[in-house]
Amino acid sequence: MKKKVLLRGLFGITLGITISYLITIITSLIYGQGYYSPCVPQFIDYVGSEIGAVILQTVLSGLLGSVFAMASIVWEIEHWSIVKQTGIYFVCTSLAMFPIAYITGWMEHTVMGCLIYFGIFVIIFVFIWMVQYFIWKHKIEAINKNIHG
Repeated sequence: MKKKVLLRGLFGITLGITISYLITIITSLIYGQGYYSPCVPQFIDYVGSEIGAVILQTVLSGLLGSVFAMASIVWEIEHWSIVKQTGIYFVCTSLAMFPIAYITGWMEHTVMGCLIYFGIFVIIFVFIWMVQYFIWKHKIEAINKNIHG
């Protein structure tokens, strides 16, 4: 299992960086007025240079992707309930997501900004969880139908 977690973590690094890069492209298309904006301007100011901010954001995005990927191992622990799996996955990903989002300036540095970011995170988490749940429910029903049909 340790090998599987490590391999997922390595794959997660590239996935996290890729997703982060795609998000910067999308946000630049929406808000950039024709320019590419690789980082939040406040983060660039905090780090001291654009290249430094991009490098740090890339490392943190890779770390974030790695945590999400490694934490996904909980879905394979069959003797845990779905509630326990979901709770542990949510806690693991939240503990990585929020410090990184705060450091990089992906959320406003106010109580309201943190609450809004957390709310958006929960909504996205629940949406993805529900989609996955219904996909697997449908697959299991199809398997059962084939067995009994």
